[in-house]
Amino acid sequence: MEPQDYDIAEDDLALPAEPMRINMGPSHPAMHGTIRMIVDVDGESIKNVDVQIGFLHRGFEKMCERGTWTQVFPYTDRLNYVSPMICNVGFAMAVEKLAGITVPERCQWYRTVLSELSRITDHLTCNGAMAMELGAFTPFLWMMKAREHVWDLLEEETGARMTHSFARIGGMAKPPTPNLKHRVEEVLLAVEDILVECEALLFKNRIFLDRLQGVGAISAAEALQFSWTGPTLRSTGVAYDVRRAHPYLVYDQLEFDIPVGSDGDNFDRYMVRHEEIKQSIRILRQCNKLMPDDGPIDVTDRPEVVLPPKNDVYTTIEGTIQHFKLIMEGAKIPKGEVYSFVEGGNGEFGFFIVSDGSGTPYRVRIRPPCVFTLQGFPRMIRGHMIADIVPTFGSVNMIGGECDR
Repeated sequence: MEPQDYDIAEDDLALPAEPMRINMGPSHPAMHGTIRMIVDVDGESIKNVDVQIGFLHRGFEKMCERGTWTQVFPYTDRLNYVSPMICNVGFAMAVEKLAGITVPERCQWYRTVLSELSRITDHLTCNGAMAMELGAFTPFLWMMKAREHVWDLLEEETGARMTHSFARIGGMAKPPTPNLKHRVEEVLLAVEDILVECEALLFKNRIFLDRLQGVGAISAAEALQFSWTGPTLRSTGVAYDVRRAHPYLVYDQLEFDIPVGSDGDNFDRYMVRHEEIKQSIRILRQCNKLMPDDGPIDVTDRPEVVLPPKNDVYTTIEGTIQHFKLIMEGAKIPKGEVYSFVEGGNGEFGFFIVSDGSGTPYRVRIRPPCVFTLQGFPRMIRGHMIADIVPTFGSVNMIGGECDR
């Protein structure tokens, strides 16, 4: 028999499909244990996403209102637990602003060093996880190795690897170690070598580029409507950085650039964080040159706020009484309210605090940048594929401790 030609319409070859509603999380390994996404899909195409941030059931803000001002510091460690030192410093600065305290110059430099080291660990964690979520497991291990180098240094300075609780109202728990500057340079060299290796492995990799470029894009106008800050906002081309727009500590004495993107997609978010690591390295090297080698770390003229030296506690009745009252009753912060903010790993990290004049905060509210970033996630992911959810979600770097209300 002669073969016959059949005219088959293209629509006849398509498999029948109907819209579905599926759950991702909270038990999904990429959802951080609390995030639940209700995804409406048509085949593999995403039509809509409802992001529910869930609860860690910690009640950070209410816990802060149950203890003394100093007892809040361990709680701040658990906000952004990838860069907790920035949260430590941010809360200390808020209380100091309300109390009218200016910490010594050496303390300001020291806080800047510890904050920038924490920023590097934050960005390494985010970018390493993004690479892993695309199947690039080797760069993830390399970046975790770099993060371990930084955490080794932070442990040497603070005594704790992650949850430092190292800042104090009016200063820091301890002065810098004698070997700080040398160790900082050692760690920075190691991090730079690892960044070069990651660039060689990823930046010309076709899979890496195809999975990130043009995916999860959002415009600058939309990002501002969602109140974005930090690397996600800068990826859209808006050069807003608290360190430059509202300088604090010693950032007005330092030279650094603000990396920005143009497309606001996953690739730009990755690259902004990558370049910010290099800028943090640049900042730290300037701090090594400019930070005084001696001088006080704590204010010395506010005994109602700052703990006395341990030697005074053990040898003088005045020091013993001062220590007892600060521990048992808390520092007496003047009545009033204040908002203070720093540039966290994910953007503007703010503390709004209210004092009634007692040793316990009357009200504490935080401005966590992750909450605002997640507002824009449904807009970012519509029209993409199910497989794009995880790398896009990774690019916004959601931290559960920040989001928990």
